Order: sequence, then C-alpha cells, then structure tokens
Amino acid sequence: MARTTGSIGKETEKRILREALTLFAHNGYAAVSMRQIATNCKIQAGGLYNYFPTKQAILYGLMKTHMQDLLKALHEESRPDNPAQALEAFTRFHIRYHIDKPEEVFVAYMELRNLEPEPYSEIMKLRQQYERYLRGILRDGLQAGAFQLDDVPVTAMAIISMMTGVNTWFRYGGRLGVEDIEKIYVNLVLSVVGLEPARETPRLEEVV
Repeated sequence: MARTTGSIGKETEKRILREALTLFAHNGYAAVSMRQIATNCKIQAGGLYNYFPTKQAILYGLMKTHMQDLLKALHEESRPDNPAQALEAFTRFHIRYHIDKPEEVFVAYMELRNLEPEPYSEIMKLRQQYERYLRGILRDGLQAGAFQLDDVPVTAMAIISMMTGVNTWFRYGGRLGVEDIEKIYVNLVLSVVGLEPARETPRLEEVV
C-alpha cells in the first residue's frame, strides 16, 4: 500500500510511520490529517502521497508492522516443553514487549475499529496467529492435566486482554520495575488456569 524508491525513500517512509504513530496515539486517528503528518515529517503534503495514498494506508502499515514485529519476536523466544513454564515464558514476553511499545500497542488496539474491511481482515489474521500460540500452550496444559479451564479460546482472550492493559498505566521509575510487574502477572495468569504460584507476603509499605 506504500510506494518507495531507494534507501532515502525507505527512510522517509519510516519517518512518516513514526510521526503518524505518535499523532494517532496522542490525538486519535480521526483527528489527525494527512497535512499534519506531512508537517511533522517536514515534507510537502503532496509528497506524502508518494509514499502512502491515504491515511488509511498509513494506519494499516502501522498495524501490520506492529503485528509482524510482535510475531517475529515471539517466535525468537524459546518455548519450554512444560506447559506451566511455557505459559510463564509467554506472559513475561507479552509484558516486556508491550511495556516497551506503548504507542504501537495503543494504536493497534484502539484504532482497529477504523480499519476498512480488507485491511481489518488482514490484521485480524495476524492477531489470530498470536492468539493461536497461547491457545497451543493452554491446550497442551489441559491435555496434560496440568491446567484447569473451561474453554481454551475464551481463556486465551481473557489472558491477553488482561495483560495488554499494562501499557496504559505502567511507567518506568515507579514503585515497581518491569521484573516485578512480570512476576505479578505470571501469578495472575497461572491462577487463571488453576495453578497456585508461590507468593511472597508483601510489606505494608509496598501495598499502601
């Protein structure tokens, strides 16, 4: 959906996507114009159309890049054979990845409704790949008798929804670090499938 020529063209395309991402994340897709994107990129408005014919194409490009990068990073992670360990590894990966990309995650979820039918279908296929990875872990745990759950697809969606919200409130330099957040979410996710993780008793000042 985008047209580029040579290395300079590719760098310009990346800059357009970066600026559009920030504008969409802070102002909302509907409130951002192609002229605003061009201004932030320091290019002529007409020149923007040499790379992306419509604002819709930019949104699709952002979401497709996000999902492809997410899937690539996921498959580069090692997956333990033990279902409980695999679920913990997936949880830690999801938390780390989403904390580090708050704008990408926000746009990917909040602006999905603004995609036209064809690009929407393409993005949903990529999202389903990610969900299938988690479903596979849950199914393995259920078949092995390690997990207790009523429905694999519903449980997978509930877990992903619960974890994805972390990027809306987590801030570096706060009371808890990334490793602390990972541990808390691991305990939450394991409890969803009927496992009782070991917990440390928090000090009073940690919960106030």
